[in-house]
Amino acid sequence: MERETEIITINSIDQIPSLEAIKKLPRSKILKIIFKDSVQNQRESIGQNLKKQLPGFQIGIHALNPEINIAKLITDQEIEENQDFFENCAKDYRKLAKELIFELAEKFKISINPDCPWITFNDFKKDNRQIGKMKDWRYSLHGFHCGFENQKTGQTIEVSLVFSLEFGDLDPYFFINFIKSTPNYKPLPVIIYEDFADGRQINTKMLSLGKFERINSNFANHFGIVVVDREKVEIKEYRLG
Repeated sequence: MERETEIITINSIDQIPSLEAIKKLPRSKILKIIFKDSVQNQRESIGQNLKKQLPGFQIGIHALNPEINIAKLITDQEIEENQDFFENCAKDYRKLAKELIFELAEKFKISINPDCPWITFNDFKKDNRQIGKMKDWRYSLHGFHCGFENQKTGQTIEVSLVFSLEFGDLDPYFFINFIKSTPNYKPLPVIIYEDFADGRQINTKMLSLGKFERINSNFANHFGIVVVDREKVEIKEYRLG
């Protein structure tokens, strides 16, 4: 769903809407503030101040155009009211991720290294098996993930390969793309506009509610987020070299 954009052009700083006015901005609207020449040099500092003063908002300071874009993110109240939905989405994500990655291993006729699956699949990124098809799914091995897209339904999911046999890591961007692309979830019980920023808000709130938890990955100083209500998997640290 697209947002409506409200445009304000300012010639002086006192024309910027007050914090209270901005806080009343509905999530269905983006506020675009265009800075005229007389105040262009203050755009960056004003944008940084707004970021500090408006938690729960996305403040976009355009790199080239003389503008700042302000959008309200999904609220704690909305997340709390829909916590069961997001928890179930996380469980579905984990279940499908595990099914698909084991199906891909079967296609390759390999056994997944239970300590670090990334080791198993890393070599396939060096040849023409990096991208391919598996029944209705198109897969792509890249980085620490294997992405899948269902060619019939459009559903997408990214499976992390660096948490031993735990495949339910919820990267905020990938998690929201999974939710938005899953036909069974439509219509969504709450609108999600910003894939990464709203996803980060959801993860943070679900952590505070005790529905999600952080886990260490196979690599030091790298962690993920998974649903709490699951069968726990031991994750071993892997050292390169």
